Amino acid sequence: MTSVGPPIHRTILSVTDKTGLVEFARRLAALGIELISTGGTARLLRDSGIAVKDVSELTGFPEMLDGRVKTLHPNVHGGILHRREDSRHVASVAEHGIAPIDMVVVNLYAFQKTAAKPDVKFEELIENIDIGGPSMIRSAAKNFHDVAVVTSPSDYSAIADELERENGTLSLATKWRLAQKAFALTAAYDSAIASTLERISPESGHSPAQAESFPPTLRLNFQKVLDLRYGENPHQNAAMYCDGSGAGVANAKQLQGKELSYNNIVDLQAAWDVAQDFKDDTPFCAIIKHTNPCGAATGKTLAEAFQRALECDPVSAFGGVIGVNRPVDAGAAEQMHKLFLEVIAAPAFDEAARAKFASKKNLRLVEVTPAAQKWTLKNVSGGMLVQDADVRPLADTDLKVVTKRSATPEETRALLFAWQICKHVKSNAIVYAREGQTVGIGAGQMSRVDAAKFGAMKAQLPLKGTVAASDAFFPFPDGVEEIAKAGATAIIQPGGSQRDPEVIEAADRLGLATLFTGVRHFRH
Repeated sequence: MTSVGPPIHRTILSVTDKTGLVEFARRLAALGIELISTGGTARLLRDSGIAVKDVSELTGFPEMLDGRVKTLHPNVHGGILHRREDSRHVASVAEHGIAPIDMVVVNLYAFQKTAAKPDVKFEELIENIDIGGPSMIRSAAKNFHDVAVVTSPSDYSAIADELERENGTLSLATKWRLAQKAFALTAAYDSAIASTLERISPESGHSPAQAESFPPTLRLNFQKVLDLRYGENPHQNAAMYCDGSGAGVANAKQLQGKELSYNNIVDLQAAWDVAQDFKDDTPFCAIIKHTNPCGAATGKTLAEAFQRALECDPVSAFGGVIGVNRPVDAGAAEQMHKLFLEVIAAPAFDEAARAKFASKKNLRLVEVTPAAQKWTLKNVSGGMLVQDADVRPLADTDLKVVTKRSATPEETRALLFAWQICKHVKSNAIVYAREGQTVGIGAGQMSRVDAAKFGAMKAQLPLKGTVAASDAFFPFPDGVEEIAKAGATAIIQPGGSQRDPEVIEAADRLGLATLFTGVRHFRH
């Protein structure tokens, strides 16, 4: 096995994504490499003044069946697959007049993009399943000793550079790297097709978006983007993978600061999730510690929202992670700059904010593009749990007054705010709040009455006149009694306990207005 193969004399180019193709082909042609191409790719090259031979000249057959058959021919695959050091292979292709093909430049029909269209028809999906492309890619990748396979425009420049530097040759290491990438591409492509088609039928006419929620086979395809220093603890190795969508936390852009840790990223996701629950026309800030909000608030400005969130629990906020729902401006940066923080996640940071934070070299600033989250996944030994993301909004029709006293308009606004935050607090969860500001948060307790006590104990602001939200029903009246003792005047909770009548009776006795939602927000 030699480290460098023979020079590349002939290449076939057939691409859907034509980004950078003309410049790449021009550099190949300048090296004297013969270019063979198909359909729209050939037209683009000719229109750009680059000499190219049609694949039909190679095969002796025209492109057929609306382009379904172009490269499925022995003159193509024989030219790619024969081993150059095997005398029998060389004699066989020579006998049949098959010319060697030394490089394959192919990318595939955009099946995933087609499948993502909301009203895509079954027939359109089928027509966007590439056959010739994967066949050529796999042939070239299998014969990587002799043939280079280029499947991504991002590789064009480096490949052309190496060819120019090495007199038209590529190293075996380069060809092996390209082959690995090619097999990964076809695996992901086939996985996307299988995952889409197994959820629909030819008769239904349903698009993938309308199909069965969970596929019979769960196929995951993620690319590693970051090796982390360690996981939750130093003795655990860790890495982060992304889906390539360009959105969400895994695809976020870090503007400054030291590298993100595993725990930073987990907290960053929690902070971003809370922030995304609030419309960007109302400035909102959440401060996260160990995946739980330790303070959350709205404000007239982002700076005010941050200050109000900080007031909830300034001790826990030290070393926290912030999530906001709008670009960070100079005013917000001025306030945030005063507190030691690990990460700030935002849709953007303006220039003044970035300048203010520049002196804090270790502070990570992360720009995140919003991404719809369809599922959440949790690994269990031997398998995986998959569920719909908890994105159900609370409708007016969900709310049911179950006590003699109704909540006042001010209490109702505070209750709805507390309910939004409570969804993001680990169970058992109790959140004390005023309108647009958390006051005390009881998170992750083994009993609901302890969560009520803990949330009141953590409060730094007056509890008198607050409201309380519970992520699940109260199994006994003692939780309601603790909330009343703390000074809250109203409660929002799902209801559904066998002891609801006793819980409601306690609320009436203590003068607490109570709303049932019928919606539970466990967060384990």
